[in-house]
Amino acid sequence: MGGTPRSSIGHILPGAGFVAVGLWHLFNHVKLFSLRPDSYVAPVWFPVPRARYLELALILAGSAMEFMMEMFVDHSTFLPFAADGSIPSDRLHNHEHAIICLALVVYAGAAVHLDRVRARGRGALCLLLVATVFAQELLVFHFHSTDHAGVEGQYHWLLQVVVAACLATALLGIGFPRSFAVSLVRSACITFQGLWLAVIGAMVWMPSLVPKGCSLVREDGRDTVRCHSKESLHRAKALANLQFGWYLSFITVFVIALYLYVCNRYPAVEAAYSPLQKAAGDDDVDDEGMDAHKGGVAHGFASLEIEV
Repeated sequence: MGGTPRSSIGHILPGAGFVAVGLWHLFNHVKLFSLRPDSYVAPVWFPVPRARYLELALILAGSAMEFMMEMFVDHSTFLPFAADGSIPSDRLHNHEHAIICLALVVYAGAAVHLDRVRARGRGALCLLLVATVFAQELLVFHFHSTDHAGVEGQYHWLLQVVVAACLATALLGIGFPRSFAVSLVRSACITFQGLWLAVIGAMVWMPSLVPKGCSLVREDGRDTVRCHSKESLHRAKALANLQFGWYLSFITVFVIALYLYVCNRYPAVEAAYSPLQKAAGDDDVDDEGMDAHKGGVAHGFASLEIEV
């Protein structure tokens, strides 16, 4: 059994995307907090010089491409619907994956538009859209049409834990926009989600990594892992739990190391250069401290516009 390359790549590539976004947010949240801890307000996304919407554009393009793969390419017929307009049973999982991509497209597109029209409260609205993406993920992974039993089910159950943490921190960010801890944990969880997606793609669909006593079998038009005995199944699930713990420890150590490095690399700017704070009660809190950073006014911000 050679496995399904598309199933493996379909988890590894989106996982790499989540890791990239998570690391980008981790670095910039720590940098922003290190430079101005007293005036820190968490942006939802980070622009780059001469390409303000690069992050959102990459999310939009990657999600749209994955949507097309799920709906039109990832099947022998290249059609998402049957002749009578119904969804074939063996294509339900494609449609479920596609709605996650659609949620990401809506978030990225709306974030660009809200920023261009300078909508009031756009930070909170963008976080609500981010929360919608994670809620969509949690809904799909929990009520998946595919029988996520056995080893595959254990990996996806652990994935739901990470997605739930992402959802919780996205919602907390709306109420606590100045909380560095919330932003740090959300960024770390996004990174962890991407890492775990890649682990699923490798451990479940690469024959050489399937746990001992288990093998890939073809069921309902797709490959899945089935263990040959209860003992093998118990061992495989235990290994998944151990992997989760190992990667969680790795992410924790990595975040601490990154935090110490960035804080040392970008020490706090002196108070004399701190931007003026808006009066208490201003509606558009996501503008606080952002316009003052435009053009690299603060030390260390020459390479990054913090204005969302």
